[in-house]
Formats: sequence, C-alpha cells, structure tokens
Amino acid sequence: MATSIKNVTVLGAGVLGAQIAFQSAYAGFNVVSYDINDDALEAARKRFERLDKDYKRDLDDATDEKIAETHERLSQSKDLEEAVSEADLVIEAVPEKLELKREVWSTVGKAAPEHTIFTTNTSTLLPSDFADASGREDKFLALHFANRLWAYRTAEIMPTEKTDEKIRQAVVDYANEMQMWPSELKKEHAGYIQNSLLVPFLEAAQRLWLNGIAEPKEIDRTWRNCTGNEAGPFEGMDIVGLRTASTIAKSKDDPELVSFGEKVERELIDNGKFGVESGEGFFRYDEDGKRIDD
Repeated sequence: MATSIKNVTVLGAGVLGAQIAFQSAYAGFNVVSYDINDDALEAARKRFERLDKDYKRDLDDATDEKIAETHERLSQSKDLEEAVSEADLVIEAVPEKLELKREVWSTVGKAAPEHTIFTTNTSTLLPSDFADASGREDKFLALHFANRLWAYRTAEIMPTEKTDEKIRQAVVDYANEMQMWPSELKKEHAGYIQNSLLVPFLEAAQRLWLNGIAEPKEIDRTWRNCTGNEAGPFEGMDIVGLRTASTIAKSKDDPELVSFGEKVERELIDNGKFGVESGEGFFRYDEDGKRIDD
C-alpha cells in the first residue's frame, strides 16, 4: 500500500538518527535532519559523508546519481519548531533520557501540523512513558531500527494501547516504502523483539569484563569461534556506539551495569574512543568500519 507520508523529520542526528534520515531520503522521502546546534549538525554532515561510502560499498543500486539525489532530498535544521512545521512523520532519536524526550515531544506536539504522525526510536523506554507529552497519544507509537539499517533493514513497529490502528498501519506502509522489513509487535514490550534477545547477551559480556574474568578481545574471539558469527558483543557495542552503550548501562538499576557504563566512559569515551564512528572503541577499525585485528 502506498503511503501518504512524503515529508519526514528525524530528531537527533547521532549514529542511528543520521542513518534513519539518510535511508529515508535514499528511499525517496523529503527529510529534515534536526539537531541542537551547529557542532551537532557538522558532526551529522560527516556521518552522511561516511554513509555515502557505506552505501556504495554495500548496495548494488547505490550509484553516484542516486547518492546525489539522496543529498538533494536531505536538509538540516537546528530550529525544532521549523524542522517539524511541514512533517507528515516525525521520528525521534534523541538520547535515552526520559525528561529530555518529554521536553522534546511537548515542543513538537505544539509545533507540528495536526495530521503529523509521531514515532520514537527509543531502545530502552516504552512509548507510553512519554506519549502524553505530545498531546497526541492516538498518533504516537515506536518505530525502532537496528544499527546499520541499510544492511539489516529491520524496523520494529510497536503501538501503545492508545495508538489508532490507521496510524499504526501508516507506519507499516512507510517502513515498507523506506525499504525496511517491518517487524510488527502486537503490544508494548520493553526491548521489542531484537533487544529482548540481544540485551541479556550484551550484559553477560559486560559483567565478564567488569569483573576481570576476561578481556573484550578474548570474549569476542571466543564468541566468534564458538558460533561462527562475524562479530562478538564488544564489537557490537562499538558498532552501536559507546556513548549509547554507556548511557543505557548507567540508566539501569543494577550497580554492576552502572559501573560498566562508568568504566566505558572513563576509559574509552573520555579518550575520544566512541566505537566504529571514531575508528576506535574496544577495537580499532579501518575507514570502511572493518575491525583491525591486532
């Protein structure tokens, strides 16, 4: 079914927010990528430039012409109200802080057109935790993407009890036209499907390192050798981004996980090691984001 959505605004231009904006523009939508200041917008521009290379490397149809057209459909803004003023769909990908999300959605709810659909890419919160801040709970739901979304093409769609069925279906249609595979949840569940399976695995690895059982290199190598997977848990955290991994860990009620988040911040993030994005995190990476084995 063809979607009526034409104009998309993505709030937050971090690792995943930039990917969401770029893929939406690549699929033919007009996209505004919003972030809070000039420095954040400049960082996003660099992410878009890296995505040019990623798409050309990984996708057969990513010609120079199509990449150029993608950039023509992609604009940036640091004015939140202006960014959503013509949006048919808003996708929020700001940091995982409840009060920040509530503040953002309160502003968006007042500024966006009446017909606009509201979605959140939150990984750790439930959309119903802050949907009311938008003033439009019937038009609010979660649209959650996996990292490297151009390659993995998964979009988890999770309504709240108050989401209108027509709105939910419109987001499913959008995900299809965005060239994603829609994974449809019947009701709210913390962690969706992907993270319900993934998070316990990552937390087990985090505890192994935190408690001095083994180093990340050994943990990942063991996992790769035992399972045949190309990446282990710490490389996975590097791909997602260590700022995200640290923020999520520090938000937990578990003291060990909080300690892990603080350790990552102290030993890696404070030293400019953000993961694949910066070329180094738990491991080092080349320009194509491939792990460099020491």
